[in-house]
Amino acid sequence: MSYIDAAPDLADIIRLQGKARGDTMAFEFEGRRTSYAELDAHTNQVAHGLKALGVKPRQRIAYLGKNSDIYFELLLGAMKANVVMAPVNWRLAGPEIAFIVEDCKAPVLFVGPEFTGQVDAIRAQLPSVRTFIVTEGKTAGWQDFASWRDAQSSDDPKVPIEPNDIAIQLYTSGTTGKPKGAMLSHANFLSLVRAGGSERPDWNKWSEDDVSLVAMPVFHIGGSGWGVLGLYHGAKGIIAREFDPTKVLDFFERSGITKLFMVPAAMQFVVQQPRAREVDFSRLKYMLYGASPIPAALLKECIEVFKCGFVQMYGMTETTGTIVALPPEDHVEGLERMRSAGKALPGVELAILDADGNKLPPGEVGEIVTRSGSNMAGYWNLPEATAKTLGKDNWLRTGDAGYMDKDGYLYIHDRIKDMIISGGENIYPAEVESAICDHPDVAEAAVVGIPDDQWGEAVKAVVVMKPGKQATASDIIRFTRERIAGFKTPKSVDFIQALPRNASGKILRRHLRDPYWAGKDRQVN
Repeated sequence: MSYIDAAPDLADIIRLQGKARGDTMAFEFEGRRTSYAELDAHTNQVAHGLKALGVKPRQRIAYLGKNSDIYFELLLGAMKANVVMAPVNWRLAGPEIAFIVEDCKAPVLFVGPEFTGQVDAIRAQLPSVRTFIVTEGKTAGWQDFASWRDAQSSDDPKVPIEPNDIAIQLYTSGTTGKPKGAMLSHANFLSLVRAGGSERPDWNKWSEDDVSLVAMPVFHIGGSGWGVLGLYHGAKGIIAREFDPTKVLDFFERSGITKLFMVPAAMQFVVQQPRAREVDFSRLKYMLYGASPIPAALLKECIEVFKCGFVQMYGMTETTGTIVALPPEDHVEGLERMRSAGKALPGVELAILDADGNKLPPGEVGEIVTRSGSNMAGYWNLPEATAKTLGKDNWLRTGDAGYMDKDGYLYIHDRIKDMIISGGENIYPAEVESAICDHPDVAEAAVVGIPDDQWGEAVKAVVVMKPGKQATASDIIRFTRERIAGFKTPKSVDFIQALPRNASGKILRRHLRDPYWAGKDRQVN
């Protein structure tokens, strides 16, 4: 067992790395470099700063900003104070941001410099927030992060932490129109990282000379989780403020990236760059990808361009990330397994259930359920929603439909829930429909996901206007954009006289959705 495998929690990892690898670089962000010793000291200061602001153990703080080294200082510093970080999707509209910050009752809100104006506009909707801190530079009327942090002690705060204490709270799109805070514990993270031990496959092993690119947004598990994973293994993390395909190529050239995680839409943007075929990817060992299915043609092109090992990953926020992986040796053109999501990782159980909860044999389609130590603790203050997703026996219902073959490979077939995945972002129709129906001239609306070559799926709205009222597709899209994030707004709108319903009055989304998916071998794109 290595020194790091003895860490009882994520906060202790930084202490141990600081002692063992103090002079080694932990992060690089836009020219600013932070060693593991500096990260240990800075996170101590953050913990003391939160305590000085009156933040109690197990309370939540919120972060609204793009990726940065400061975010990880805050995340890990909060852990040292046993305070829970709740990063907020910066693509959201003002009312959505206010909902999340108030839902977690954050007394402190850290804000990136790009979003101070947006927060100033909604301060009246944030009564729980006592302190607003801008993370970079100085902004009139705002406390600045550097001055706040550097005024604190760098001594270890020595706050006790239990393995089941919550490390991070990530908000997911809500089935009923409101986001839910998925609570992930220290034990959840460590269970996933340590599963398999020395028997882990090569793609899941790290060395201290690995260089990891953190390019996915930190408000997703693919950003925060990937960053923490690199720190656990003592790797160097290169942090991209946001995904930019041209800058990603620069990182490969300048920093010698060896591992990264991207969603398929991001991969497509990178390989479309003319320069992609000129860049030296010789240090790149593995590209891990997931969050939505990948078109076969895109995967083939990526294999030709990057010339590294590819690993497809399947998981959820609620499972602390990846629970199923398709390894490089199964990425062979023409191999049936290429259509699969892969096999369960060590320590992860999978099953396929019918509508009555009975386990199905290989080859039969049902709901995918999973059980492992990485299943979330639950949804913040939502016991009923937690019970629907996470059973008493700790089997988590994914809401995805699929089947397993006799060798244990998992194939995703459809979604049982109505969720749309566009560019790796989860979108629930109820949330979009609620925004559309706020329009005074709209009688009702239904939202479905349709195939999209660039984003995987696109949001389509089908709208019924009130008698005598009219609107254009542009009217509906513009109205919706004022209430919800741009990626959730419909990309197209159809108008009909009445929505199709069954005898009990439930909208038949399948009748609206199926024509767009005709001829496809699965109902997700």
